[in-house]
Amino acid sequence: MTPDSAGTLPPPRARADYSGAMAKKSPAERAETIANGYVFDGSSLALGAALVDGEVFPDAQVALPLRMMNRHGLVAGATGTGKTITLQVMAEQLSEAGVPTFLADIKGDLTGLSTAGTSSEKLLERTASIGMDWESKTYPVDYFSLGGKGAGVPIRATVSSFGPLLLSRVLGLNETQESSLMLVFHYADKKDLELDDLKDLRAVIGHLTSDEGKAELADLGGLNSATAGVILRNLVTLETQGGDRFFGEPEFDTAELLRTAEDGRGVISCLELPSLLQQPLLFSTFLMWLLADLFEELPEVGDADKPKLVFFLDEAHLLFKDASKAFMDSITTTVRLIRSKGVGVFFVTQTPQDVPSEVLGQLANRVQHALRAFTPDDAKALRATASTFPHSDYDLEEAITGAGTGEAIVTVMNEKGAPTPVAWTRMFSPRSKMGASAGDVVDEVVAGSSLLGAYGTAEDQESAYEKLKADSARAERSDGGERAAGGRRRTESTGDAAARPAPKGTGSRPASRTSRQDNPMVDAAVKVAGILGKELMRGLFGTRRRRRR
Repeated sequence: MTPDSAGTLPPPRARADYSGAMAKKSPAERAETIANGYVFDGSSLALGAALVDGEVFPDAQVALPLRMMNRHGLVAGATGTGKTITLQVMAEQLSEAGVPTFLADIKGDLTGLSTAGTSSEKLLERTASIGMDWESKTYPVDYFSLGGKGAGVPIRATVSSFGPLLLSRVLGLNETQESSLMLVFHYADKKDLELDDLKDLRAVIGHLTSDEGKAELADLGGLNSATAGVILRNLVTLETQGGDRFFGEPEFDTAELLRTAEDGRGVISCLELPSLLQQPLLFSTFLMWLLADLFEELPEVGDADKPKLVFFLDEAHLLFKDASKAFMDSITTTVRLIRSKGVGVFFVTQTPQDVPSEVLGQLANRVQHALRAFTPDDAKALRATASTFPHSDYDLEEAITGAGTGEAIVTVMNEKGAPTPVAWTRMFSPRSKMGASAGDVVDEVVAGSSLLGAYGTAEDQESAYEKLKADSARAERSDGGERAAGGRRRTESTGDAAARPAPKGTGSRPASRTSRQDNPMVDAAVKVAGILGKELMRGLFGTRRRRRR
């Protein structure tokens, strides 16, 4: 029996009949069915061996086709059930296949990739029992940190590149405030005011709430002072949390994530996040910025034999919590379309319920570690999780709660686009060290990184803050010069002054300012609500790549 076209479960009685029929098979026959379901023509990642009725069948190898990894996936499970080890095992094999990966390392455990694993009798006994020929290895890794906070090459983004939607998410703005921030970005784009860091954004907001700025945006209703005040206060909060270190130059080029080592292995890009709990929104939104930038920059590749990059998006629930409809729509569209760019995205979280259904429906590959059902809500989440799997002869609720550490319930998409049999799997062990590497090992890797020269030192190039400051200084000099010239003209001949035609632009506004009205910055027909959609230079999230280096 197979799922219907909607992927829903059959009626309870039909499920019971199906389970009863399957129960007539012996464990060996069921293991053979699983083994046959995981035979692929092309290369694949070996995940582990099937467990049936508590018995391990090393010949029933459970794998994931390499060419199907851009169909995205989910790695889920309660804390301490082995999700991080699963990511390590997958990253190792992807690297050996020449596929770069991106990982977020929240606890520091993934630094073990830089240290060879240590053999032990217990380890060798376990790996032999699941058909794994284990050997100790290290892997090519680059460590990164947000803005240089932590061990790793600093990753920075300009405010302009980050875009209004993502920044609104970080600042916790409502829809009205988000629209106002879009207007600020629109103005900066049109005036060629580079928003490199937070002081640039503050400068532009300050200008737009001044008398001159209000006049320039009159056709769009201007920037409300109260709304501007909220945005500025939230910017101060972000700065006090260290977010100012992330925004600036040199901006990280996401193409760096697609590198391979000299020996052909894919480079594992590992983002160290020692301060995640202080800045959870910045972390999750930054990951989305990376994906959005990759989506905008990479060419279409179609279905290739292997992905160009596999991106593991950890703590995925942070990304979706309290997300606006516009933000959710952008995430859904990015996930749906980025696979054609050769990028596979794996969401890592505790339960599938953390991922909205419109995104969850696009995740074809599932690795579900154990869940615990201690409360009624836990039990409800467990039933919902079990319902997302294809039909199986396992009691899935029992399997999901009964899986031990290092075990998972697996189903993936085969090369024909159909789900493989559900397999309770004892997962492979990593060949590198399980747990963190020594600090001096990580420091040595960071110091030897080829990227440190390009991104290691922050830069402060001329941008909006400096340009607006220079404009203000010129305007003051111009005002002073005009007042002095006017005084001299009045002493010479008030009659001549009266006979002259009025200058273009009235009042005390200098000619350098009034000339801007000859080429209006913003077309009166443009409305605030449509700014982002009409801004062809910006992508789905309002992101914009500006390369000045």
